[in-house]
Amino acid sequence: MMKVCVLASGSKGNCTYIEAGRHHILIDIGISCLSVEKKLQSIEVAAKDIDTVLVTHAHTDHTAGINVFFKKYHPQIYMTDKICEEAKLKVDNYNNLNDSLALDDVKITPIPTSHDAKDSRGYIIEYDGSSVVYMTDTGYINERYHKLLSNRTLYIMESNHDIELLMNNNHYPHQVKMRILGDEGHLSNKDSALYLSKFIGQNTKKVFLAHLSEENNTKEIAYNNLKDTLKHKNIVFDDIEIADQKDRTELVNL
Repeated sequence: MMKVCVLASGSKGNCTYIEAGRHHILIDIGISCLSVEKKLQSIEVAAKDIDTVLVTHAHTDHTAGINVFFKKYHPQIYMTDKICEEAKLKVDNYNNLNDSLALDDVKITPIPTSHDAKDSRGYIIEYDGSSVVYMTDTGYINERYHKLLSNRTLYIMESNHDIELLMNNNHYPHQVKMRILGDEGHLSNKDSALYLSKFIGQNTKKVFLAHLSEENNTKEIAYNNLKDTLKHKNIVFDDIEIADQKDRTELVNL
């Protein structure tokens, strides 16, 4: 059995818990160590049991809590040299992860993403016939990975912004808008929904929409965009939850 809970998701910090077999995994620690401890405790998981941390990229909303958490609990950290260097992490014995990794019978596959950070990646985690896709902070998803990403059990997929809200946001300079919309930016609701309409299959049980912009999106818009896209493509799928910046999601058993 696998268990999945998005502890925090958004521009102010990201962290996701995945349990697979005897392994207790975090993807990113962009929130404080104390917040991780409290959120894990709420799903009856002890922070000391975390044995693996996967890092997606160097931006602080994904890495801010790693140094303190590592110093306190000493999990195995997996990332590339470029991510560690860019993030300036004080982790002296991390594992340089470039290719697929086997933790006993848990398979972890990094998927390159397109973001303005060195060596950014998403992950596929597989165990006992179930699989989880974690894919955020990317301007697009290369078609060469579509087959590999298809028909997975659970998706944690970026649905960052509504294009109209972003373009009409007077607080954002034009260059920032272009960065977000660009190939090294973030997936819009529209793009996220189109990718999910291609990926969702008979084995898919759950979708978490993640990394929503607080200023340029709403949960309702993101949810309705995906539902409308799936309906237009005659795909019947209802188990969609929006990941939140402050509150964790439900703990999902796969």
